[in-house]
Amino acid sequence: MVKLDKIYTRGGDQGETSLGDGARVAKSSPRIIALGEVDEANAAIGVARLHVAEDELLGRVQNDLFDLGADLCVPIGDDGVPRLRIVQAQVDWLEARIDALNAALPPLTSFILPGGSPGSAYLHLARTVVRRAERAVVHLLAEPEEKVNRLALVYLNRLSDLLFVLARVAAGNGAGDVTWQPAKHRDG
Repeated sequence: MVKLDKIYTRGGDQGETSLGDGARVAKSSPRIIALGEVDEANAAIGVARLHVAEDELLGRVQNDLFDLGADLCVPIGDDGVPRLRIVQAQVDWLEARIDALNAALPPLTSFILPGGSPGSAYLHLARTVVRRAERAVVHLLAEPEEKVNRLALVYLNRLSDLLFVLARVAAGNGAGDVTWQPAKHRDG
C-alpha cells in the first residue's frame, strides 16, 4: 500500500523527478510528459464523473488509469521485480462496455460536435484529453531507448472510444447528439 506522509520532497526543484524504479529523469522527458497527460486525463474524467450517471464505470476507469500511470512510471526491464502493468483483460473490459452501450444507441449519420448536455460535453472534453495522452504514449513508444508496455497505448485508444459512446449516452442516448453540418455557414 502507498503511504504518503510528506507531500513535498524538494527532489524535483532542479527539473528532474524519479521514476518508479528510482531512476532520475528530466521532467521534460517523453515518459514524464506521457505520465502527466494520463494524470490530466484522469482529472478530466473525474470532472465528467460529477455530471453523469456512470459513476461506478468511470470510477473503475480512473483506477485503471492509475494502473496505467504505474505502468508508465517504470520502464520494462529485466530486473526480475514484478511490476504493475496494463493487461489485456483491462482492454477487453473496455471493449465489452463499448459494445454493450453502443448497441443501445442509434447509428451515427454524421460526425458529432461536443455538447448535447453538460455531462456529454464534459465526456467529450475528457475524450480529447485522453487522445492527447494517447499521442504522448505514441511519442514515448517512438523513442528507441524507451521500453514501454504497448497495451498502455491500446488501453488509451479504447478509453477514448468508450468516452465517445458515454458522451452519446449522456446526450439522451443519442437523441441530443449535436451533429456536424458540413459547410452550413459558408455562404453567410
